[in-house]
Amino acid sequence: MRRRLNVLVLALAALLFALTGWLLAPAAQAAAGDGSPRDPNIAFYGRWDTANPAAVVPHFAGAYLVTGFTGTRVALRQRAAIDLYYSVDGAADVYLRNVSGTVNLTPTPLRAGNHTLRVSYRVVAGSYHGDAVFQGLVLDSGATTVAPPRPARLVEFIGDSITVGTTSSKNALTAYGWLTGERLGAAHTQIAEGGACLVSAADGCTGMADRFLRNNTAAGSPLWDFSRYRADAVVINLGTNDVGHGVSSTTFQTVYTQLLRDIRARYPQAAILALQTFTKRYAAQTQAAVQTVTTAGDRNTFFVPTDGWVPAGGLSDNVHPNDAGHQAIAARLAPIVAGKLAAAAVTR
Repeated sequence: MRRRLNVLVLALAALLFALTGWLLAPAAQAAAGDGSPRDPNIAFYGRWDTANPAAVVPHFAGAYLVTGFTGTRVALRQRAAIDLYYSVDGAADVYLRNVSGTVNLTPTPLRAGNHTLRVSYRVVAGSYHGDAVFQGLVLDSGATTVAPPRPARLVEFIGDSITVGTTSSKNALTAYGWLTGERLGAAHTQIAEGGACLVSAADGCTGMADRFLRNNTAAGSPLWDFSRYRADAVVINLGTNDVGHGVSSTTFQTVYTQLLRDIRARYPQAAILALQTFTKRYAAQTQAAVQTVTTAGDRNTFFVPTDGWVPAGGLSDNVHPNDAGHQAIAARLAPIVAGKLAAAAVTR
């Protein structure tokens, strides 16, 4: 019955999105592109450092790029060795390890025509494994990039190693955040680091309440320019690690409340979903933080209980979901996010 209800919620949300023009924004009428990192036909999702327009760098888990291209072949220009996943024309992701220089992504030439490409660099514990520096695409002679269809909605996920996808088969690509975004046909970002806390602890635990505001996980890194994209929903999954770093319940609740306010200030229209951690750590404080901001007038922030979301056999250790666990979480979360987005569409 629950599965039927979830399917019905997703179907109704999809219908409403379609009626309001939410499913996919039409492809922009951009000029033919050359595949360079500054090419407007390449869509970058997540937090990418573009200070050097000839070599752009992704930060946090699950950042990816998408583009269309003509011709029969495509290759990446990589500065140094990196592990990555790529998909051409929506096919299953291919994993390449320790590749560098000009990386051929079409060992078997494609049929002539228009194609799509998605690339995501592999992460380990929140940091990219290798040299994640994108220096552009190599196309056939006379071929160009083409602006891809862009999802009209974006969901941002803030968390720790669970949100990174640590111990799952493809890390970020098999984590519940990526899976939820894909289920919804939405763009998605994973602002997460393995081992992270909510609160920056004295013993060095990375505090995501601070890093959410920045363009990477390093302490004191530049503040992120939130005008570069707007999230339509934000899902928070934090608190699993704080208890091991001496964070008191009072401090946790205070910092969580401030994080909710900081998110609201950056994303005025977003639905904010504060998940109960799957270990139930700081559950009461998370719920109280949500209550504080809703009492103050924020009617688009919600506490989400997660009891029973991770099935028996859904963990690879005592904390981290395996592939089946992440899939089960996404199956429970996607209808909730869809419902909040659909409700927002009705009230606008």
